[in-house]
Amino acid sequence: MGQIELIEVSKSYDKQHHVLNEINLSIEQGEFFVLVGPSGSGKSTLLRMIAGLEEISGGTLRINNRAVNHLPPKDRNLSMVFQNYALYPHLTVEQNILFGLNAKKVDKQEQKKRLNETADMMGLSELLKRKPKELSGGQRQRVALARAVVSEAPLCLMDEPLSNLDAKLRANMRMEIRRLQQRLGLTMVYVTHDQVEAMTMGDRIMVLNDGKIQQIGAPITLYNEPANLFVASFIGSPKMNMGSAIIANQNMIIEHTLSIPIDPSKMPQILKDRQFTIGIRAEHLPYGTNDANTHEVEVINVEQLGNETLVTFEVGRELWTAKWLGQWMVHVGDKVPIQISAEYFHFFNSESGLLVRAATAEKQQEVIAI
Repeated sequence: MGQIELIEVSKSYDKQHHVLNEINLSIEQGEFFVLVGPSGSGKSTLLRMIAGLEEISGGTLRINNRAVNHLPPKDRNLSMVFQNYALYPHLTVEQNILFGLNAKKVDKQEQKKRLNETADMMGLSELLKRKPKELSGGQRQRVALARAVVSEAPLCLMDEPLSNLDAKLRANMRMEIRRLQQRLGLTMVYVTHDQVEAMTMGDRIMVLNDGKIQQIGAPITLYNEPANLFVASFIGSPKMNMGSAIIANQNMIIEHTLSIPIDPSKMPQILKDRQFTIGIRAEHLPYGTNDANTHEVEVINVEQLGNETLVTFEVGRELWTAKWLGQWMVHVGDKVPIQISAEYFHFFNSESGLLVRAATAEKQQEVIAI
């Protein structure tokens, strides 16, 4: 039995159009669970429903095996960190951290003990007498985190808490939040639109789109075996390269442009004699050698990232990106050889968008154990 269970949970503001539709989900105790999706997908609404800040239109929400649909937020034994920090500008850091404990009339000695432990853990001991306007964005975020931690609630909800920070600080805070969650054994439900945050932080990820669950699973599972075209294009950076394809004369023709040798007997039966969609990851398009699977393409964009090089080229109407480790001195307009092998392709039903078969290459399936 999970610590949080959503059973057929729906949300509608007009009883006709569902913002969230029949969400079934179980989150385990001590799990770092990430809700990810584009803007308007319903992820923040779902988090607010768990918190008690949004009314549930249909279904049941259970926390610790207890239905809580009609309980106010203060009775759900949880804490929440908001996108805009939600600090009181007229209060000091210390007063902001202790605000919830004061409201609950926790003993003053206990408050001081928790404050000192939390401030030390979050690196805020020297800032307790400052006000929010005297703090940097990262420091304000740590204050918001400290307020959640000091409550000692076993369940912590976070609504895009890092979106206002710069890239370097975001990376540091991702690590801090993950370490904090593991150290305290919190169950954390974390909302983000950033799939890199989702991949690097979550034990499991739920991908939402248009109020419906697209896939739930471990980050690496979503990357290697995306359930449909939406997940395939949303998870991974750069996104998966896509194209329409057909089989003709023992070749797979992609976007009426690329011809890839393939054994028709190894094709999923459901895709034979019809158009389908393929996908291939950027790292599975290496610099080519003189073999049957090498194709020459014209470079239309190059991104030098220092540790890797991203090379973009056209495949019919689609733009594909190849990711090569290291620094490659290629330029826009260059013709470069790229190796494209059928065993690295994912096959999707073009009509339903569902995955028919994930890539079969040994490299795709490989898991390195240490």
